[in-house]
Amino acid sequence: MDDSKPNWEREAIVELAQQGLKEQRRARRWGVFFKLFFVVYLVLFLIVLVSSKNTDTFMTTERHTAFVKLSGVIADGEDASANNVVSGLRSAFENENSAAVILSINTPGGSPVQSAYINNEIKRLREEYPTKPLYAVVTDICASGGMYVAVAADKIFANESSIVGSIGVRMDGFGLQGAIEKLGIERRLLTAGEHKALLDPFSPEDPVEKQHVQNMLDEIHQEFIDVVKEGRGDKLADDPKLFSGLFWTGTIAMELGLVDGLGSAGYVAREVVGVEEMVDYSYQEDILQRFAGRIGTSMASELKAWLEGITIR
Repeated sequence: MDDSKPNWEREAIVELAQQGLKEQRRARRWGVFFKLFFVVYLVLFLIVLVSSKNTDTFMTTERHTAFVKLSGVIADGEDASANNVVSGLRSAFENENSAAVILSINTPGGSPVQSAYINNEIKRLREEYPTKPLYAVVTDICASGGMYVAVAADKIFANESSIVGSIGVRMDGFGLQGAIEKLGIERRLLTAGEHKALLDPFSPEDPVEKQHVQNMLDEIHQEFIDVVKEGRGDKLADDPKLFSGLFWTGTIAMELGLVDGLGSAGYVAREVVGVEEMVDYSYQEDILQRFAGRIGTSMASELKAWLEGITIR
C-alpha cells in the first residue's frame, strides 16, 4: 500500500492551515494598528481644537502685544515668504485687543519682489490702523531684503551685535569658457533669440548683455534706495556708504540712522508698547497636516513591509 499520497495531502492541509493562521494574525495586527491610528488622530484633533479655542479666547479678551516672526530667506515657498509673513501681520493688526505689532526679523535677505510685497502690505496696514504702531526688531541679522521690509516700520530696534544693512543688489555667475577649452570640450548651444543664452557660463562674456544686466541691477538698487529713504526719512545719516552694500553692527547702524534704538522684542513690548504680554501670530504649518503627513509616511512604510511579506504561491 502506498502511503505517500495521504502524507502529501496531510502536509498540504497543514500548510494551508498555517498560511490561514498567518493571514489571520496579520489581519489582526493591521486591525489594531488602524484602530490605534484613529484613536491617536482623534485625541490629537481634540487637543488642537481645545487649545486653539483657548488661544482665540485669550486673544479676544486680553490686551496684548502682537508678535510676528520673519526668519530665514525671503522667498516664495519659504517660511519667510510674503504670503506667510503678510498673513501673520494681517491677523495681528485686525485683532482689536493687540496694542501694537512687533515684527521680529532674522534674515540675510532674499527676493526683492517678496520683500516689496511685505513692505507694501505693512504700509497699507499702518494706514488702515493708524493708532496701532508696528516695530521691527532685529535679532541676529537684517540684511538686504530684511532692510527693505524693516524700513516700513514705525521704528526699528536691534541688538548691539546685530548685523544690519547690505542695501544693494547682486547676481552671481561663473565663467567656465577657459576650463572647457583646456579640457577639450566643444560647446554646442542652439537658441532662438539673439540674447537667449544671456549669462551662459560656457560662452564668452558679451559686453552688451553685461550692460543690460547691470542696468537692471542698478534699477532695482535705485528702487531699494528710494524705499529706504522713504521709510527712514531724515533719520538717515548723510553717508554715501549707506547704499554701497556694506553692513554694520546694531550700534553703528543706529549712528547711521538705520536703527532707532537697541532692545529685544521683550524690551519693546514692555518699555515701548507698555504691554508685556505677547501673542505669537507667526505663520505655522497646521499641526494636523504635519501629523497626517507623518502618519501617512509611517502607514506607507508599514504597507510596503506588509506587501513585501506576501508571496505568490
